[in-house]
Amino acid sequence: QVQLVESGGGLVQAGGSLRLSCAASGRTFSNYCMGWFRQAPGKEREFVATISRDGHVSTSADSVKGRLTISRDNAKNTVYLQMNSLKPEDTAVYYCAATSRYYTTLSKLNYDYWGQGTQVTVSS
Repeated sequence: QVQLVESGGGLVQAGGSLRLSCAASGRTFSNYCMGWFRQAPGKEREFVATISRDGHVSTSADSVKGRLTISRDNAKNTVYLQMNSLKPEDTAVYYCAATSRYYTTLSKLNYDYWGQGTQVTVSS
């Protein structure tokens, strides 16, 4: 089992920044690719970004490229999402997730463990 706990969400004005953190425990963190997803009210959970086990490979959704950046620190068992130039349409609950698959994956169906989520609200 892997336990994931997100933090860092909050209310921010458009154009502002936030950094989300996701602390993992329970298994060897570096054995998992990690991902961030988000879910806005009335919408399906959507892919935001994913990162490889060693942190050398990452992929982001087109809608967030250049603004939201995933990274990880395996020594701290933590994955991050740096969020810059935030827009009102970024408002959602953000979830981190872990997959035991060797390669990164964009599909939420391929993730084995999920955090409880953290709310991000961007005001216009």
